[in-house]
Amino acid sequence: MAERVQHWYPAGARVQRACLPVVMAVLLAACVSGAGTPAAAPAADAANGPTVYRVYVANESSDIVTRIAFTPGSEPLVEANTTVGQMPTDIDGPHGLSVSPDGRFWYVSLAHGTPYGKVWQYATGADTLVGRVELGLFPASLAVAPDGQFLYVVNFNLHGDHVPSSVSVVFTPTMTEIARPATCTMPHGSRLDATGTRHYSTCMMDDQLVELDARRFAVSARFSLAPGAEHLLPEAGHAHGPMTTPACSPTWAQPGAGSRARLVYVACNRRDEILEIDTEQWRVTRRFATGRAPYNLAVTPRGDLLLATLKGAQALAVFDLQTGRELGRVATSESVTHGVLVTPDGRYAFVTNESRGMARGTVDVIELATLRRVGSARVARQPGGIDFWPGGG
Repeated sequence: MAERVQHWYPAGARVQRACLPVVMAVLLAACVSGAGTPAAAPAADAANGPTVYRVYVANESSDIVTRIAFTPGSEPLVEANTTVGQMPTDIDGPHGLSVSPDGRFWYVSLAHGTPYGKVWQYATGADTLVGRVELGLFPASLAVAPDGQFLYVVNFNLHGDHVPSSVSVVFTPTMTEIARPATCTMPHGSRLDATGTRHYSTCMMDDQLVELDARRFAVSARFSLAPGAEHLLPEAGHAHGPMTTPACSPTWAQPGAGSRARLVYVACNRRDEILEIDTEQWRVTRRFATGRAPYNLAVTPRGDLLLATLKGAQALAVFDLQTGRELGRVATSESVTHGVLVTPDGRYAFVTNESRGMARGTVDVIELATLRRVGSARVARQPGGIDFWPGGG
């Protein structure tokens, strides 16, 4: 990431973006508009034609979002590149990317700003700008609620002082920030459970897992990730600052699926392990040893496999969640392995690799049945955030 001027964000600060009339208006609109359409299956370009998977990828050091199409049996192809951002003399840093569940929009966080970052909303396919909103310092990972109405963005505050930051909640029909609960220092990873009622993020400098009540937009639980002393913290609403050097340094929180929906998996980047946490009993139930520096996580739709990118080992690790055994490790095509997603049918994983220096990154396609890399596409510099386009075609 390019070096930036350091900014200061006061501890415990809360930015109120919308007055009461605006909040009432957007909530009324939410009731009227209803829920979004469930994610569709991969598209076929013609009747009885081949299955085509399409994904969007944010390239942080290039200010480019890439759309990729993959047909099994062929190499993945770059279909389009969209330039994002507005700073003329520096990169805006597209970091996180999510596609709405109905497939109509994609959202990208522009982490760098003067001083605040933004999230921009684009129409899928046409890849045209629809709306945008200013958020906090260095907005990073983001997730869209299952009904498509709300977007949750962690304000990572990479270049600011080590003080508690926040999660921004954005009402997507108007791209209005309606809440910004304070969470922790350097929050990262943004994921909702299957019901859309609980949001999870981690605190890289506080060694915490934070749960938000997505109905109240407020912190409902904090869990300490201190190695060997993991426990539920007594003050759900208090945003702690870093007290010691983090030992876990968590980078991702991934809710389980299927019969494991109550579980959350946390990547301890510094300890080379993944924790399985039961959020009903609030205790660690299993630990998974990994290779160097686990970074992003994903689970298959049935909840049977856990996937972890190993940022320091240039690989994707795959675990069987029934047995807890690592099934295999797939070498990626470039170093600094970053993001991972699983297709809705559970057949393939797409993995982003940042690469080093000025080298362009790659997106690998891995077949999960065989744990083989079956294709790779060269994209722009520092690909990171990635998401599937449901029904794309």
